[in-house]
Amino acid sequence: MSVQQSDYETLLAEYSTRIGAIALLKQYRPYLEAIPSIRRPEQSLITIPLPVVRIRRPELASNDPLPTRTPRITTSIPCDLGILMCDPEWKIKMGAEIIVFIHRPEEDFSDLINRWRQTQVYLDQDYEWLMPPNEQHTFSEAAEEINPLFVVFEATSDRIKQGLAGAGFPFIVQSLNFDNFDQRSQQAPSSYLSSNGDGGVICDSTE
Repeated sequence: MSVQQSDYETLLAEYSTRIGAIALLKQYRPYLEAIPSIRRPEQSLITIPLPVVRIRRPELASNDPLPTRTPRITTSIPCDLGILMCDPEWKIKMGAEIIVFIHRPEEDFSDLINRWRQTQVYLDQDYEWLMPPNEQHTFSEAAEEINPLFVVFEATSDRIKQGLAGAGFPFIVQSLNFDNFDQRSQQAPSSYLSSNGDGGVICDSTE
């Protein structure tokens, strides 16, 4: 059974909410601990599905001896979700950014990893996020640290799961219960899975 478009869309929609994003991070404790305020987690992060950034490119104005402004290029980032940490009091973006990649239908291992590599290239520049309408006031400059998190399905091929483990990337094997979207622990080859104790199955070969 292959990954269906509806499966992808369901997870993308769920993780786009703050509650859904927090539930996702609970399945990978190192990223959960990056939330600035555990007491007020919903006020401590911003979710941006299918994000867009503005990249500043001063070299494009190098022929102008008196440039009046730095050119900016608006670019779509090839990830599925950006999770930005922010101070719940001052509404200032801070700390690490978590970049989520959900396995897409018909996507193979190299396609999935290449999306992360392209994201690294884009975010290795001077950039700012195009923020959601209700977060326009939040300072959105580049992060101190960028961390990937991959989400795959039971139906995702073992080749992709083994490849992610071999490359040292943290990933979560996510199941779908279409009655209540219950996120449950799933079984997969023990050679690359470990339990995080929070109801999910993760792999992080760097730990």
